[in-house]
Amino acid sequence: MAKQTQMKRGLGRGLDTLIGDLTLDETEALSNPKDGSGANAASIPIEFLKPDPSQARKDFPEASLKELANSIAAKGIIQPIVARPDRESEGHYWIVAGERRWRAAQLAQLRQVPVAIHDLTDEQCLEISIIENIQREDLNPIEEAHAYRSLMERFGKTQENIAAALGKSRSHIANTSRLLKLPDEVQKMVREGKLTSGHARAVVTAQDPVELANQIVQRDLSVRQTEELSKKISQQTQEKRPPKWERDADTEALEAELAANLGSKVNLQMSRNKSEGKLVIQFKTLQKLEDLISALNEAASKLRDSRVK
Repeated sequence: MAKQTQMKRGLGRGLDTLIGDLTLDETEALSNPKDGSGANAASIPIEFLKPDPSQARKDFPEASLKELANSIAAKGIIQPIVARPDRESEGHYWIVAGERRWRAAQLAQLRQVPVAIHDLTDEQCLEISIIENIQREDLNPIEEAHAYRSLMERFGKTQENIAAALGKSRSHIANTSRLLKLPDEVQKMVREGKLTSGHARAVVTAQDPVELANQIVQRDLSVRQTEELSKKISQQTQEKRPPKWERDADTEALEAELAANLGSKVNLQMSRNKSEGKLVIQFKTLQKLEDLISALNEAASKLRDSRVK
């Protein structure tokens, strides 16, 4: 128990450093209220609460909610919901922490729920949401990635800042954030628990993430098997590609001849199978460009004349 408390205090202190607005004691009190009897707790009609769209957690499995609803129906809500006033609608509140309890309370047909009300900024709300969900390991990998991106894009935090604050490695923050590059179809599989974070990290580098993800689900592949399959597919793709085109003496001689005739440096590039390419002609002034266009037009005119004859 002492070790768990130490972990939570370390996490709170890190996030306090990251966000910089709440003190450690305030952060822990908000994310872990003891009961509904505090001076700032109140009984609020359930319809006066609404989920904050900026919160990290988005997915709430139905089976888990029903289980919590049964517990709430029998014992009530022991830990109050944390909320902040809705400044645009008097008497209504945005949920900061405890949306799962609020949803389960609706299933249990409660009319009112205990709420700890605090006047908080958007940044503080995101902090508390991350504390609550990471401590309880409630976020799926995609939600976790969105939380990190919110900290970076909305509040200008770096991966190093977040890693130090949460007690995680920078590579973990980077690898988790990369999951947002996955196609929506694959992200849905991760959110639904069909793919683990290990599977997702292997899929994100694949040539065809959707196809690989479908194979993982259909064949019930382990993470190791997924990594081996991804490597095998990548090798097969490389083998099918034509060998990379390499410059040779003939190419360099042709470039030199063109450069001499045009009076400009040229660069000839070919595709892997040598079926197509491009010719880059450099110029330093607009006058030189006009001279090049005139020379090319003249050469094209002579070529047409020779074909007519």
